[in-house]
Amino acid sequence: MNIFRKLLCAAAMAGAMASTAHAAKETITMGTMSWEDLTPITYVTKHVLEDAGYEVKVTEFSEWGIAYAALVKGDVQIMASQINYAGQDYWNRNKNRLEKLSPVSFGLYQAVAVPKYVTIDSMEQLNEHVDRFGGKIVGIEPGSGLMSDAAKAVKAYDLKYKLIDGSTAGMTAALKSAVDRKEWIAVTLWDPTWMMMKYDMKFLKDPKEVFPGPQGYYWIGKKGFAQEHPGAREALAGIYIPLSAIAEINVGMNDGQTVQQASDAWIAKNADRVKRWENMKKY
Repeated sequence: MNIFRKLLCAAAMAGAMASTAHAAKETITMGTMSWEDLTPITYVTKHVLEDAGYEVKVTEFSEWGIAYAALVKGDVQIMASQINYAGQDYWNRNKNRLEKLSPVSFGLYQAVAVPKYVTIDSMEQLNEHVDRFGGKIVGIEPGSGLMSDAAKAVKAYDLKYKLIDGSTAGMTAALKSAVDRKEWIAVTLWDPTWMMMKYDMKFLKDPKEVFPGPQGYYWIGKKGFAQEHPGAREALAGIYIPLSAIAEINVGMNDGQTVQQASDAWIAKNADRVKRWENMKKY
């Protein structure tokens, strides 16, 4: 009987320990913008954190203002942002309540681009071919940082062009149509994007340096995150996602995969690299 009781006690203790361990599993809430560069960074990082033993929940936002407000409030704990340019205003406004955790990628560039078959290479040459371009530069959403810089470039180079705002989808459709017909077109574009690869694009040189140089991506968090979650902070510090990876995941998404499926495919293909990142173990 004593042996039976001991076995019952042992089983109860084991169950209690397992329950405690399960209850102690940390949850990390991640915010992301629903953009083709930030979502791959987010979902690859999510995989690494989950392999390190965390439960990870992702919330996608459509605007920087909403995303930063959620981070400051604590609705999400971390997110990736280009705080040295694209998200600089929001970072500067809120940085006393936030903290920079680690760099995760580098090289984002935004400017005016043309297909490689177009025989000019510089913004300074645009006015020589106004008719061939239809007198317009096809842009994206009004109010974006890229469109603001493009408007400055039109003035700086005294371009005889109309900057057309609209949407990323509209610009993409116009670009595809022009490339299919080998017509000349100038668009506001960025890298990394699947469009740079699929349509064989090139950025026009910007001798006046109107457009900013390559930008970095950083994981940022609500102030105190690193102290409260040192293991997660350590795992984040081990991750570096090159632009080529982001572009490859973008291609998968453009071919009909979800961001999760495209990210998982890249992770499987680069298992050795991801395993090196995962050597940063949770405390």
